[in-house]
Amino acid sequence: MTYRPGLKILVAAALTALASPALAHPHVWVTAKAEMVYDKDGKVTGIRHAWTFDKAYSAFVTQGLDKNGDGKLTPDELQGLAKENTESLVEFEYFTVLKTNGKKQEFGAPRDYAMTYADEAVTMSYFLPLKHPASTRTASLEVYDPTYFVSFSLAEGDAVTLAGAPQGCATTISRPKTADAPQQQQNMSEAFFQTLTAASSFGMQFANKAIVACP
Repeated sequence: MTYRPGLKILVAAALTALASPALAHPHVWVTAKAEMVYDKDGKVTGIRHAWTFDKAYSAFVTQGLDKNGDGKLTPDELQGLAKENTESLVEFEYFTVLKTNGKKQEFGAPRDYAMTYADEAVTMSYFLPLKHPASTRTASLEVYDPTYFVSFSLAEGDAVTLAGAPQGCATTISRPKTADAPQQQQNMSEAFFQTLTAASSFGMQFANKAIVACP
């Protein structure tokens, strides 16, 4: 049986086997898209994520998954990896912070996870439901890794969209100011990053944020 490291396992492994003084954070890069989903009553029910990983991580994590040896990776061959990666993110609250009317929301178990491979990169998608649908006039969505092991950046264009939202809702996106990030990383040792946990706030400065305002 081939050992398949999930994202959480890869995070832990990188802090030991892959870490070195010359290897600065982050280690994995993700281009993210998100869809905020509403029900017929105008309540937010969850977030549908789509994350495209960098080519190096994609190549590493898909080793040995071409089961029929045809040189192509199909969604069926990647389904086990999609399940493992998605479910392993619970410790990090799925790198997702959603607040409605200023109140942080809790998530249920993810579902509808899938993974595709194109242009040498894997894209993982899944639906992250709220434990309880939330009525809201304002909502904020942040996507980031508190340990900055994974660097998230929003895709160009409509990176955050709305599905079934009440008429008149508008989305404003803000991206992190990363101009000083390389210098910050040079001034921080790998030992510093090893002290960071899911409860750390370091990665918050690199958060991507979307504000949704409804009439």
